[in-house]
Amino acid sequence: MKFVCDAPGGKTWFALETEAEAEAEAALMRHAVDRYFKTERDKAVSSYAPPAGASFERDIGLKSHIGRVMPLFLTLRDGEGGGLATAMLPPRGEPSERFRVIIVGPGNADPYPEHADAIDALGAHYGYDLPRSECYPYRG
Repeated sequence: MKFVCDAPGGKTWFALETEAEAEAEAALMRHAVDRYFKTERDKAVSSYAPPAGASFERDIGLKSHIGRVMPLFLTLRDGEGGGLATAMLPPRGEPSERFRVIIVGPGNADPYPEHADAIDALGAHYGYDLPRSECYPYRG
């Protein structure tokens, strides 16, 4: 996992970088983030076009391509590493009207009542608001 930003109350946002991390997040948080991570990574890989004439260096730009086109998968952790929320943001965290941000808690519960301040910190880090009405996909 890669550090993204700190949040109030000793919480921290990290980016999930591998399928193994996404699988661990899914198990910890009791939801299917691993399935979404794999699907989005596969789409990013399949959209990669290596430079013309490349042979053994064919995939030299693949990692940077994935970083440009794959959504960000993030996890909010407490000071002891406990999972609090999972977020999926547009590629590079840049706002996009074509992309639906999703933020959920354990078991797909609403993370906003307990972690709105941390979600606000994530939004501030990327420069836009992450309101519950647009980011929490389940209405209760």
